[in-house]
Amino acid sequence: MDQAFAKFQPLALSLLRFITGLVLLQYGIAKIFKFPVVPYFANIPPLITVAGAIELIGGALLLLGLFTRPVAFILSGQMACAYFIGHMFKGADPVFLPLLNGGTLAIALCFTCLYIATAGGGPISADAAIKKS
Repeated sequence: MDQAFAKFQPLALSLLRFITGLVLLQYGIAKIFKFPVVPYFANIPPLITVAGAIELIGGALLLLGLFTRPVAFILSGQMACAYFIGHMFKGADPVFLPLLNGGTLAIALCFTCLYIATAGGGPISADAAIKKS
């Protein structure tokens, strides 16, 4: 079973990178361009606007697989900050349970981006195409 799945590992890495970039890109678009309309992003503070710009640019670069490792590392740090700044201190007391503070996606994206930063963009990426030429 390991050998059957192992041959798909490089393609799965490219797919993981692409989908992660797509998820981050949609959050960046919603925060910067207010599309689609998300009531939570209606009146956002400047820090969230900066986060949206990082998600917009970083998500697009992840989609393309361009500068994958440094971009994924930056996005991993940004998602860690998103959890600790935006989610952990919701309410009167710090809530360390992501299910209760809404930080589940931030944690998942943090560690997904950290993995992509260590593994690279995979064979279907601009980085791989540049390396071939």
